[in-house]
Amino acid sequence: MIREATVQRATSETRIACTVRLDGSGRTDLVTPIPFFTHMLDALCRHANLDLTLRVEGDTEIDQHHTVEDTGLVLGQALREALGEKRGIRRMGSAWVPMDDALGFAAIDLGGRPYFAFRGAFDKRTQGALELDLVPEFFRSLATEGRLNLHLTIAAGDNEHHKVEAVFKAVGRALAEAMALDPQRQDVVPSTKGSLT
Repeated sequence: MIREATVQRATSETRIACTVRLDGSGRTDLVTPIPFFTHMLDALCRHANLDLTLRVEGDTEIDQHHTVEDTGLVLGQALREALGEKRGIRRMGSAWVPMDDALGFAAIDLGGRPYFAFRGAFDKRTQGALELDLVPEFFRSLATEGRLNLHLTIAAGDNEHHKVEAVFKAVGRALAEAMALDPQRQDVVPSTKGSLT
């Protein structure tokens, strides 16, 4: 079974096309109008073993909010669709990722109910032109459309690049663990309810 999905979104604010394969090797083909955001998405995919093709256009002449938020929505939907009934997955995953001075933590439950919590702060407004207040907004959108629980923490750090990269990589690592197929539960939906929808 190939776990993959293609999702497209077109509004007056953004145009996004996304194809994701869950059991990949972290290969990406990404085009967004925000280079540092592109770099962070690549880091997430490499650590999640996601193969991702992504094309993003947005009204960044206004600001970056619609572009970053809608990218999270599309990627979250694609992950949810690729996971299907979620039979045989481990369901939960967590990861601590150090990046020099920075330390990021992510815990994920692919249980079907969206929830997002963020603990941390950035000391600058932007990094590499990415508006840093949009980092939690991206992950909130990912959690909403992915129908997943995501707790995200910046536990330490002075350098903004390192702090952002630590949390993107932590989410990738936690996703890899949660999406992984459990050989002991090959056809079992990991829920006492029998469903994760």
